[in-house]
Amino acid sequence: MPVVGSVHARALSVPLHTPFVTALRRTSTIDTLLVEVRTDDGITGLGEAPQVWAVTGESVAGAAACVQQVLAPLIVGRQLDDWADIAASLAGACARNFGAKAAVETGLLDALARSSGLPFAHLLADIAGLPRPLLEVPTDVTVSAGEPYELASAAVARVAEGFGRLKLKVGTDAATDVARVAAVRAAVGPDIGIRLDANQGWTPEQAVDVIVALTAAGLGIELVEQPVPADDVEGLAWVRQRADVPIMADETVYGERELERVIRLGAADAVNVKLAKCGGPLTALRMLRRAREAGLGTMVGSMMESHVGVAAAASVVAAVGTSSVSDLDAAWWTAASPYVGGPSYERGMVKLPTTPGLGISAPR
Repeated sequence: MPVVGSVHARALSVPLHTPFVTALRRTSTIDTLLVEVRTDDGITGLGEAPQVWAVTGESVAGAAACVQQVLAPLIVGRQLDDWADIAASLAGACARNFGAKAAVETGLLDALARSSGLPFAHLLADIAGLPRPLLEVPTDVTVSAGEPYELASAAVARVAEGFGRLKLKVGTDAATDVARVAAVRAAVGPDIGIRLDANQGWTPEQAVDVIVALTAAGLGIELVEQPVPADDVEGLAWVRQRADVPIMADETVYGERELERVIRLGAADAVNVKLAKCGGPLTALRMLRRAREAGLGTMVGSMMESHVGVAAAASVVAAVGTSSVSDLDAAWWTAASPYVGGPSYERGMVKLPTTPGLGISAPR
């Protein structure tokens, strides 16, 4: 079995074709750390750790230091078939640094999948004890925060491109958020799915007021994601008790411990699992299984990351499924892919390569 010979990390900055705007931030680039796990027989597995200051607090520089100083020494010289023990070592190597851990674990599993001749999603399905899936999954597409006419115009464009489900970024101004949603619904008609993401932008009281108004207006909202600040789990539960629209936890839930707290407090109807929040694909698989057992809806999301991170997240969805269409549009925002190969977008679907691993070659 191949042995991990080295781990390399380098920063990438990938321009977006359109600024990405939420209640937390505005960005025109994907700034991320690309990790390459190289074996002694010439295989290279890829992973990435996106920089998202306002959510995870991780930076490219910090992730690079974690990878090089803490995580890489744990896997160099280890055989790929020891992946389960290696992953456990990575998870316990240091506090937090989930993006860095996810990048190294993804790179390790990508190398394993390539060595085994399997697409990444098929490897994950084998690990989960499930049938090997088709290599495509549906995704929503984000409509950035802005004025009502801006959201409506962007929504019409996204629908014309084949997306059937829109994720509207709200939370910038509770007093006018209902008008934003109403403008989009009027522009796209009744048959397009609309979900909202407040990105922690409301107080619990504002969240309930907005949700009640949305319901009264008959705007047909599928769910509301992270309406209140991440650490206000009790406030999230308070909103859920008073809302007649499903409430999804995102920033509130990083890993398994936070998921258990949400379950215990009945704080959400559903959870958004992200690899860069939880530490990698293997933890994501466990979280999705636990959420289903507890009766929670599930989704897999992407941070503002490139095709490597999206391919890994989409592979998780393909392997084990989710109850709701996932949020995997991050790489769609890039002006051009810096990679050779990788996932593509077609009429609201993420199509994964049929080649081994993630099917992506790193830029030179």
